[in-house]
Amino acid sequence: MLATIVLRDIHQPAAPPWWPPAPGWWVLACVVLALVAVPWALHAWRRRRRRRIEALFDASIGQAATPADALAAMSDLLRRAARRHDARADRLQGDAWRECLDKGVDPPRFDGHLGDLLLDGGFRPDPDPDQVAAVGRLARIRFVEWMESR
Repeated sequence: MLATIVLRDIHQPAAPPWWPPAPGWWVLACVVLALVAVPWALHAWRRRRRRRIEALFDASIGQAATPADALAAMSDLLRRAARRHDARADRLQGDAWRECLDKGVDPPRFDGHLGDLLLDGGFRPDPDPDQVAAVGRLARIRFVEWMESR
């Protein structure tokens, strides 16, 4: 007598659940998040740093009582920032200082009347406030460039 064995069809295992994902998907998600977050955080940090530098410049110039004092403050700030790139920059005078201000800038910003005003405007009795404002815009740009570059 043969015993009859009842055979059943092959059962497939249940499909794996979609949650939680496998460890490789977690690693991939972290890498993608880092690729997005790090540049964004770096950009935000640079933007905040630039705003602090601009605020420092504006506050120092804002404390000046006269246009001559504002020019003297601009010159002082530019000399401090220039020392970050050249240790001798705070001792430069005349055309050497003007060349230092325009080093690496094309076209030169301080080689005309506004450069003359920055050089000796702090010693003038009554500099023109409009020209002082124009020098201030150029000086602010150069100050921020020097402070951000290093």
